[in-house]
Amino acid sequence: MKQREHTGVYKTALKNGTPSYRTSIIYNGKHISLGSYPTLKKASAVYDESYYILHSESFVISSYKKGMNLPFEKCVILINFRDKGIYIPNPIYLEKKYFLYYLSPDEILKFDIDDLFYYSSHKIMKRGGHLFVADYGSQISIMQRYGIKSYAVSGRDYLFANDDPFDLRYENIIILNRYHGVRQFAHKGFIRYKTFIHIKSNYVVGVYNSEIEAAIAYNKAADILMKNGINKKYQLNYIEDLSASQYADLYLKVKIPKKIYALKNNSIKS
Repeated sequence: MKQREHTGVYKTALKNGTPSYRTSIIYNGKHISLGSYPTLKKASAVYDESYYILHSESFVISSYKKGMNLPFEKCVILINFRDKGIYIPNPIYLEKKYFLYYLSPDEILKFDIDDLFYYSSHKIMKRGGHLFVADYGSQISIMQRYGIKSYAVSGRDYLFANDDPFDLRYENIIILNRYHGVRQFAHKGFIRYKTFIHIKSNYVVGVYNSEIEAAIAYNKAADILMKNGINKKYQLNYIEDLSASQYADLYLKVKIPKKIYALKNNSIKS
């Protein structure tokens, strides 16, 4: 049977029999789990800090200090619940038209309110500078929600309008290159699109006036290479804005250089 040791603290045990102290608190009728801790002293300190935060509006997120017993993530959750009256199990603080997601006290992401439902139930993780969530058993880059490919490079394939990479509101993200093998560039004051395809190195397929033409040129070049025996699986571009007949018409019209047609599996130098 669980043994009550202190207000909000209950003694339990791990599977191997090691004592553990589970901490929770009730606020505005909501039972909030604060985690499990190895000692009664630690668990009790977490409860006391949580109680103070919930009952003292002078304690804000920036008041959090290194060395506190309560994990920073729980601190954000409690302050948001105290101030906004909505319990969210991730470190989110609500504003009027957007919300803040706290990766740490110094790393704060800004999202449109439309994304609140998703990030309320999907925890953001960071590894090697990349932000991702676990979704259906896979690690999904959060940039994919904007149509940005996993291999995309900031500054080349997409930009932040206000130069703030932590501001992930839709209006702040400018996508330059949406398709495989397509790069946007400026030439004599006009925007052009260069298509290239990788075999052993990058081969330039051509320069096109529209992004869609360039994306279809990549698909056509990939089809030609695979038909010629190039043992490589290319991920083709999917263009949502075209009907099947429109796609077929552009596919026939788009020009591919003869050097692509001439490439065979046995002609590629290692």
